[in-house]
Amino acid sequence: MIRITDDLLNELSAKARSSPRLRMNHNFHTSPDDKLQRMLNAMEPGTYIRPHKHENPDKREAFLALRGTLCVIEFNDLGEITDHTILSANRRNYGAEIAERNWHSVISLESGSVAYEVKDGPYNPLDDKDFAPWSPVEGSEGAESYLQQLIKQLGLSVS
Repeated sequence: MIRITDDLLNELSAKARSSPRLRMNHNFHTSPDDKLQRMLNAMEPGTYIRPHKHENPDKREAFLALRGTLCVIEFNDLGEITDHTILSANRRNYGAEIAERNWHSVISLESGSVAYEVKDGPYNPLDDKDFAPWSPVEGSEGAESYLQQLIKQLGLSVS
C-alpha cells in the first residue's frame, strides 16, 4: 500500500523549496513503461512550467490539490488563455483533468503546494511533451516575466 502522509508532503515540499526549479516529483509508478504515471508534484511559487500539450502519443493529465493552491490554465494555439481554475482543498475545488492535445500549464500560488498528478503512460522523454512555440523556454530570460504576465492577466495573488 502506498501512503500519502503529512511527513511525505513536508519532505517533498522542503526538497522543492531547495531545488533550482522550485518543484520536485515523487513517483509512485515503478517504471517509465507503466501505462498510468502517478506522482506527487510539489511546486513552490515562482516555478515555471512551460505551457505544453501531450499529443502523438495523446495523453490525458489530471491534477488533484492535496495541499496549497494551484492554478491550472488552458490555452489555444495562439497562446491565449481559454480556461483556468484555482485548485485548493481549502476552497473545495480539488482537481482538474486536461484532455489530450490541449495546451496547459500550472502555477503555484502558495508555498507548500502539492498536487497528485496522474498521466497516461508510458513516459518517453523524447515525445512526452510538445512545448508551446509561443512560450519562453524554461530558464530563459523571458520565462519569469511570462509567468508574472500570466499571474497578472488572471488577477491571481501569490503567497
